[in-house]
Amino acid sequence: MLSFATPSVYQSSKCFVTYGVMGHLEPGQVPSKGKPWSALLGQDFVHKIDLILPEELLQLVKDKITDDPSRAPVFYKVIMKLGQILEGDFFTEYIKRGNIMMLSEGKLDFENVFSLKEGVLTMYLDKETYERAGLVGKPHGVKGKRGLKPRWIVQFDLRSPSMLHGKKGFDRLAYACKNVFNTPTTWLFHNLSKTPVPDPLSRHYPTKYTSHAGVTEGLFTKVPSLKPPPAILESQNRLDLDEFATDIYEWLSLIRLESPRVNASDNIDPYLSGYAVPGNPEDVQEGKLCRISWQGFIPPKWTQRTLADVILALPSKSWFSLSVTSFARGVIGDSADCTILRPPGAPGEYFLWDIRRHD
Repeated sequence: MLSFATPSVYQSSKCFVTYGVMGHLEPGQVPSKGKPWSALLGQDFVHKIDLILPEELLQLVKDKITDDPSRAPVFYKVIMKLGQILEGDFFTEYIKRGNIMMLSEGKLDFENVFSLKEGVLTMYLDKETYERAGLVGKPHGVKGKRGLKPRWIVQFDLRSPSMLHGKKGFDRLAYACKNVFNTPTTWLFHNLSKTPVPDPLSRHYPTKYTSHAGVTEGLFTKVPSLKPPPAILESQNRLDLDEFATDIYEWLSLIRLESPRVNASDNIDPYLSGYAVPGNPEDVQEGKLCRISWQGFIPPKWTQRTLADVILALPSKSWFSLSVTSFARGVIGDSADCTILRPPGAPGEYFLWDIRRHD
């Protein structure tokens, strides 16, 4: 477990590193239990996905995944009041019967933010709004580090049989929506179930977006050894494994950022940058890589299915990396991140970096 610098308000994010073996994957099968699958499903609202692999494998991914337009995630941007989610056909078709996820604009650290996932409405509120709403919640943030402005979190399971008009708890929420949460808010919306006819969302004039894959080719890069040395695995030395994992994660992150420091032609003065590709110089090779990226409002199940499709599309001994980043939820820009690496020549083996924020 690796710790990062402590933010000013909340506890620092932590990186949990796992090196393990995946079970055999059958076509049409998408596992949900065990790592790395559970780590992908543990993300809340995915903002960006990066797939890194050798360029000679790009066409295989295009044929099986990116060239199919029906696979591209679709989401909507819509302006609604919170109370409109609890009214009429929208509440009945999308929340009681269907399955949607929604996220409002704002930062959790200092703004009122609402989210809806698996039927659970979560509200992150400042103290003044929380007291005006008259709802029952709990303090938000790590005890003793809640800053000068206390934050509160309130949750409602809208699929509960008690969440109906005429019930005390629901009527209290509806009253708060009418008198406190009555400002139109910009939401991101994704439907995980069949769209009802007529569509209750259409009356709010949503804007549709499609997350098409962006492909970056020709990344002529210095490539380190991506498989942990046998001596580390045989000795089960955790410190050495963590050091190796940290170096590889940093290298993958620089590729995602398109940093010139990993370019094969990079010759920056060491005085300006002390970074060097990890590993022994004789083990570092040069190769062409590519990066495929999706960005938008993407459900975790889509990333889970994409990982399964990538595993089935590529040769079993080839390497690839899949990174999933959630929306930044705080003023410091912290977000949860999950990166999976299948080392070369190691079918079924994987590295998993699971970075979790504490909010």
